[in-house]
Amino acid sequence: MNLHNKIKDLTKNFHQEMIETRRYLHQHPEVSYKEFETTKFIKSKLDELGIPYESPLETGCVGIIEGNKKSDRVIALRADIDALAMTEEGDFKKDFFSKNEGAAHCCGHDAHTSNLLGVARILMELKDEIEGTVLLVFQPGEEKLPGGGKLLCDTGFLQSKNVDAIYGLHTSPSHKPGKAAIRVGEFMASPDEIDIVITGKGGHAARAHEAVDPVVIASQFITAAQTIVSRSVDPTESAVVTIGKIEGGTAHNIIPEKIRLYGTVRTFSKDTKDLIEQRLHALLKGITEAHGGGYSLDYRRGYPAVINSEAETMNVLETTQELFGNEAAIEVERPSMAGEDFGFYQEIFPGAFFFVGSGSEESESTYVWHHPKYNVDDRFFLTAAPLMAALVLKK
Repeated sequence: MNLHNKIKDLTKNFHQEMIETRRYLHQHPEVSYKEFETTKFIKSKLDELGIPYESPLETGCVGIIEGNKKSDRVIALRADIDALAMTEEGDFKKDFFSKNEGAAHCCGHDAHTSNLLGVARILMELKDEIEGTVLLVFQPGEEKLPGGGKLLCDTGFLQSKNVDAIYGLHTSPSHKPGKAAIRVGEFMASPDEIDIVITGKGGHAARAHEAVDPVVIASQFITAAQTIVSRSVDPTESAVVTIGKIEGGTAHNIIPEKIRLYGTVRTFSKDTKDLIEQRLHALLKGITEAHGGGYSLDYRRGYPAVINSEAETMNVLETTQELFGNEAAIEVERPSMAGEDFGFYQEIFPGAFFFVGSGSEESESTYVWHHPKYNVDDRFFLTAAPLMAALVLKK
């Protein structure tokens, strides 16, 4: 029996365990940087497998598998472990709904963690085939700035292990089970956060001429902000400016003192990011001054863009084809404007991040990430686990 068949057979043997692990984690979600019980659970599973681990951060850990074929080669596999601060919905998941109020795994991190634990079990069965060292990175805080990936990189732990390459994956409701999707280069955007306060002068709605209306100012700014991408950004560059939340006012007939706006900026290049920040300031200054108001802008730079290195990307594509056939490997034409803190690792190490299909109508798992009904088809593991294991074992 060849190695790939062994990997797939082991995956089938451990498939039900991965499903059960995912459902346990789904019932016990913890938000970013609060994943204390989740970390205990992961460590208990690593203990069962006889895999030592280190804890560079307060939550999360890094399992260490030493292969039986001696080599300096070090490959890291990463899974994020945190949940979202939200309440979930959906009939399909009712048997394993979150038991922790205000927290839910509606982005697939429970599946990522379960999958990496499954990969650990597969690799321990195949230690004779492993050259060098495998690092199992169970990372906290992917959903919240500054990002657990940044915090882990800041410790220097992975750098001290001389990592040669790092791989990570994400569930994809846009792809059916059995598919893996990736592209060389730009894959996911750099997401920044913006908090804006527009100040005016409050007053009675019936005497608006005596006030400076921040609602009107905010309305003009929001419309003008949409011209940044269409008229200031090079059309060959991808960028998004979105205002997602407006907050202010107390009554129908009162002009408020302040309006708060919350939004996001998505880019791939630093130059485009710098340009958008400058244009936001220019528009806010011009519009607020024209009305006699003022503003403040808190522009928080988020995760780096996910930029896949060529060799590691080709490894993912070729390994997918070898395991599941040519039709299983999808080369994505355009990058996603969603963000991922995996980009922090790629600033230091060669690496590839990819999607594995998890969406199907029968499991009600085609809802987009962060939707309250988000779910993962259990067949996700039958592709994700053998693919990650095979990436390590490929020469």
